[in-house]
Amino acid sequence: MTTEKRNRWMINVVLILAVISFIGFSIIPLIEGALTASQTPKASPSPSQTASSIPNREQLQKQAEGYELVLQREPDNQTALRGLLEARLGMGDVKGSIAPLEKLVKLNPNQTDYAILLAQAKQQLNDLEGAAQTYRDILKVKQGNIKALDGLTTLLLQQKRPEAAIGLLQDTLKTAPKANQIEAGSVDVPSVQLLLGRVYAEQKRYDEAIAMYDEAAKSDENDFRPVLAKAIVLKAQGKTDEAKPLFNSAANLAPAQYKDQINELASSSTSITTTPPSTAPTPTSVPASP
Repeated sequence: MTTEKRNRWMINVVLILAVISFIGFSIIPLIEGALTASQTPKASPSPSQTASSIPNREQLQKQAEGYELVLQREPDNQTALRGLLEARLGMGDVKGSIAPLEKLVKLNPNQTDYAILLAQAKQQLNDLEGAAQTYRDILKVKQGNIKALDGLTTLLLQQKRPEAAIGLLQDTLKTAPKANQIEAGSVDVPSVQLLLGRVYAEQKRYDEAIAMYDEAAKSDENDFRPVLAKAIVLKAQGKTDEAKPLFNSAANLAPAQYKDQINELASSSTSITTTPPSTAPTPTSVPASP
């Protein structure tokens, strides 16, 4: 792996470990796994496979048809809508997931996970404007929703619009004090600072990234995320001696499930070839019933 690719990999791990871990929801697209599964050739079943395990897609299709019949009679039946969504995602039918998702979003305006999933589905179908608008609709109601901020930031970066991503996050931070005065905790300032630091780091604006991580660290001295983020950026710059104590500190502060990953990052050499760890739910996951 080239130095450029290695550095980009290390910086992007910030999103996986340093941001996602404490917000309880992965912004790595939930749809992506379903799409990949639908495009991957299926191996021939081995003689040891049971008959019931072979026609999985056929079973899912029958389930989908059953839910569709229920919805013809009861178009607002949320159990059927969630079942249809799960079945279609299980078959890798991303396009088919749009209709039940849009209905679930309409029926559950205060449950944003459905809208997040809808935005991700649109993004996978290359409806980038539709995905962006869905994220923005969430942010109009809940301007500090970290899931929507993360999703829209990632989308803007994919569209090569880093200044738009920076502006979005800077504006959120500017209005955060007033928003939190009206509703305490409505904007998670450290998490937004981490997202902004990530954008700076990806643009190789390393000094600004580190300054943002330092600001995030002031909120909670026991939060491992900004410590880890700063260590990753320093290492990406080749400042391994400065990064080492920060990796050690991040590992000490982090929950047990992240310690091994942090230690791996700290000890990795210039020949890193590891794929970043994913904390994404399975592609068939849908938000729990309200």
